[in-house]
Amino acid sequence: MTALTLSTAAAAGLRADALVVGVAKGPKGPVLATGAEAVDKAYDGRLAATLETLGASGAEGEVTKLPAPSGFKAPVVLAVGLGAVPEKDEDHSLESLRRAAGVAARALAGAKKAAFALPLTGAEDIVAVGEGALLGAYSFDTYKASAKDPKTAKAPLGEVTLLGAKPRDKAHKAAVERALAVSEELNRARDLINTPPNDLNPEAFAALAATAAKEHGLKIQVLDEKALTKGGYGGILGVGAGSASPPRLVKLSYTHGKAKKHLAFVGKGITYDSGGISLKPAGHNETMKCDMSGAAAVFAAVVAAARLGLEVNITGWLALAENMPSGSATRPGDVLRMYSGKTVEVLNTDAEGRLVLADAIAKASEDKPDAIVDVATLTGAMMLALGLRTFGIMANDEALRTTVHELAEEAGEPSWPMPLPGHLRKGMDTQTADIANMGERAGGGLVAGLFLQEFVGEGISWAHLDIAGPAFNESAPFGYTPKGGTGTAVRTLVALAEHTAAGDLG
Repeated sequence: MTALTLSTAAAAGLRADALVVGVAKGPKGPVLATGAEAVDKAYDGRLAATLETLGASGAEGEVTKLPAPSGFKAPVVLAVGLGAVPEKDEDHSLESLRRAAGVAARALAGAKKAAFALPLTGAEDIVAVGEGALLGAYSFDTYKASAKDPKTAKAPLGEVTLLGAKPRDKAHKAAVERALAVSEELNRARDLINTPPNDLNPEAFAALAATAAKEHGLKIQVLDEKALTKGGYGGILGVGAGSASPPRLVKLSYTHGKAKKHLAFVGKGITYDSGGISLKPAGHNETMKCDMSGAAAVFAAVVAAARLGLEVNITGWLALAENMPSGSATRPGDVLRMYSGKTVEVLNTDAEGRLVLADAIAKASEDKPDAIVDVATLTGAMMLALGLRTFGIMANDEALRTTVHELAEEAGEPSWPMPLPGHLRKGMDTQTADIANMGERAGGGLVAGLFLQEFVGEGISWAHLDIAGPAFNESAPFGYTPKGGTGTAVRTLVALAEHTAAGDLG
């Protein structure tokens, strides 16, 4: 686990394996960012020219290493690109700082300590650089033999020291605490997503949640298959019917004595999705351990809120099941009686996420929270619509949808507000049951949102985050995003909790 510290020491005198400085892309070549002054002075004012000679431009994601000047205790200077030079009187965006810190942390994997002399103008910058470094330093090598061999193991960056930040300043200390809480819990979500399904089934996930609840003073209730049957959770039971690993519904509760608002977060937790009887084609199964990314995000966000002591009550619901084909599996054409009492004709068993979420949303509605937000890797249609780095937001409350979108963008998680067109609801009509779990193919992501809306309690504001695209990165790492599980939506949920705690939720 990477440590995060603050220091007002001079850059030259700090002992570290590397000193990180920022460089922006100017119209006539690289431009040094605030924080690089000491190194530039030691280079006789020629640091930018030297970097340009080495091929640096200051473009986002760019890394250039060079020997530290004489008199510096760190042997290496690492210049990381921040992207375009900001407009006059503007600072570098928080996201550009976050990404640059992430790139630097990945480049310094294996180092024991690095000093980051990136632009810091306030507490928000400390949070951004801290998050970027901690998220960029993430690695998942639990299952690699090389990681256990001292000769071949390459540990992540051990410690990050932010230069120019004051260790005794209350705001700066709070910024570090926030960066640590959010990043460490987000990385916990990444670990869960990356864990293979033979080690993370619904029961194992619930056990991990119970351990975290005990550690952070949270209340937890775990409904096993017997309790789910007694309670009438037909959606969750129907999805898990084909698996040897029975489903679970986990309720994780954080409360604050001064809280005036209550949020409910609901996460889709399909620990492996084969598609069930409607089996996925070859090439679509290999990454389906990530189909519990929504539940991982909810779990991480509730724990982060507890660590931060936010003045808001939060209930996290983890709808956990494994979707497998077998003689006991739900079949296309079966009808499930949901927890809400509604019946659903299952036309496609690979549209299973909406079934477990529907039960959890209906149950969450009984507490009459001020808002419900569900998070799910729900539809391939959303990936087609928004690509692999942006999640969609649907809601029955335009103000809530706008708030979630704005908070997500500020947190560095690309999102886009999507509609819930009423005319698509008719496609889910069926003669056999109250509703079918499939509708028109065109607009499939919106159809899934309309299905979920049917199970939201009357008068409750609700938003649905379809994170199918950005939840799992199959390409090369970028910024502070690794290959594999990304932990997307954790920062959005935490930001919404902070927004609500501040009294800003309408």
